[in-house]
This record gives sequence, C-alpha cells and structure tokens, in this order.
Amino acid sequence: MTDRKRALVTGGATGIGRSAVLALARAGYDVALNYATSAAGAEETAAEARELGAKTRVLQCDVSDDAQVRRMMAEIDGEFGGLEALVNNAGTTASWKVKDLESLDLAEWDRTFAVNVRGTFQVTRAAVPLLRKGHQPAVVNTASIVGLRPGPQPLPYAASKAAVVNLTKTLAWNLGPEIRVNAVAPGWMEGEWMERMLGERYGDLMGKRARATPLRRCVTSDDVAETMLNLLQGNRFVTGEIVVIDGGYTSST
Repeated sequence: MTDRKRALVTGGATGIGRSAVLALARAGYDVALNYATSAAGAEETAAEARELGAKTRVLQCDVSDDAQVRRMMAEIDGEFGGLEALVNNAGTTASWKVKDLESLDLAEWDRTFAVNVRGTFQVTRAAVPLLRKGHQPAVVNTASIVGLRPGPQPLPYAASKAAVVNLTKTLAWNLGPEIRVNAVAPGWMEGEWMERMLGERYGDLMGKRARATPLRRCVTSDDVAETMLNLLQGNRFVTGEIVVIDGGYTSST
C-alpha cells in the first residue's frame, strides 16, 4: 500500500467539493477530482491541491451515466491502486417558483434525481472494489438540511436529498463492517449556490438566518469539508449517520 492515503471527490471543482479536495490534500491524501462541466475550476482546484503536496488526477464524468462512472473508476484504480476515502458531492438542482407546483419541469426533476441519487449510488457501487483495497475506508455523502425538514428549495432537490439520507443509511448497512458510510447535511451556506437560490434577496435573507443561528453566522464550504474530513479519518465506530452542519439553527427553532 502507498504511504499516502487516496481519495475521490465528485463535484470537486467548486464549493463544498473544492474545500473537500483542499482539506484532504492538507491531510496527506492524493486526490482524484471529478467534475462534469467546470473544467477550469477543476484544474484550478487540482493545482492548489498539488501546491499542498497532493498527487492529483482530474476526471470529467457525468455521475448519472454508469458507463462513464465505471471508466472513471478504472482510471483511478490504475493511477492510485485503491481508495481510503470517497466524497460523493456531485449534485444539481431544478428551477421553480416557490409553492407553484406547475412551474416544475419534470425533465429537471428526473435530472436532479439522476445526478443526486442514482449518481451517488453508482459512484459508491463502482468504488467498492477500490475502497476494499484501502486502509479503513470510508464514504461521506453530501445531503442537505432540506432533506430532513421542509424549506423553500425546489421539490426535486429536497426530495433527492431526503433520498440521499436514506441511501446513506442503507449503504452503511450493506457495506459494513469493512466500509463506513455517513453523510453531512449543511444548512444555509454562504456562497454561489445560495446566491443563485436566493437571488437579489441573498444578503438580507442570509443575514436574518445568521442572526437566528446560535453561532451567529451561516455555514461555509470549509466548515462542511472539516466535518467530512473528521468522518473520513476518525469516528471509527460511526456509520449510517447524518451530521447536521448549521450552527445550531435547527436545534433552536
């Protein structure tokens, strides 16, 4: 086995994925970084990871396409020879008008589930042989607080994240005791994703959410990556759990 640990992060170009790649690199992992469309962001993140001492591999793949996923995993196996960590972070959402069910495009519904749910399963399934070659392997999935309680997010996104919550628990049961599987459920997160969701009301609504949060701010992608790393490297008797990262907001409302 190589002296360095090995990881795959899907959706690793920007946001939570980028922070996860860099956190893993700092912790001594070589990192395979998957992206779907953000080629420039992926190369930028990989370059930063290399500056931190990591060997990197950048791989374009649509995680909803099983054939592409299998090819990606074969490339990673050839390059790294196994994995200690898998971060299933690739995700997408749909557009809609809040409380207007007719505004949902069912093609977007299907695409959201294909990436967020089927993609998470397909990547995990294809990674199992590589994880079994690793030392104390673990998987972390990106869920969301909206998969645990209702909110204004698009229905297919919320429902898909609820499915990721269940999938995490079911995979933990199926892959134990060799492979642990957990998930993180971030609350309202600073940055581009919520800017797109909230539009011109971003500053006002995020400020209100921060004031209503016991820790008096909203979560960042680095906060999420820190928790992911803890679940991957430690917590050896924890599997099938969903860790909420929202500064205590849901526990106080």
